[in-house]
Amino acid sequence: MIWEVFARKAYEDPLHHVGTVTESDEDLALVSARSIYDEQPWIHMIIVPRDSIREAIKP
Repeated sequence: MIWEVFARKAYEDPLHHVGTVTESDEDLALVSARSIYDEQPWIHMIIVPRDSIREAIKP
């Protein structure tokens, strides 16, 4: 399963897409996201299953 990773450096900042991880379950995806994208001093990081993302405006 592919997980999209979003993070922010300050609470007033919007979440930014920082990358993806591929793991079979949520717990592994959380560990992977934290270890792969730890180069920045993030204060908030979330993961979202790619198949849960929906388009608000379609081309």
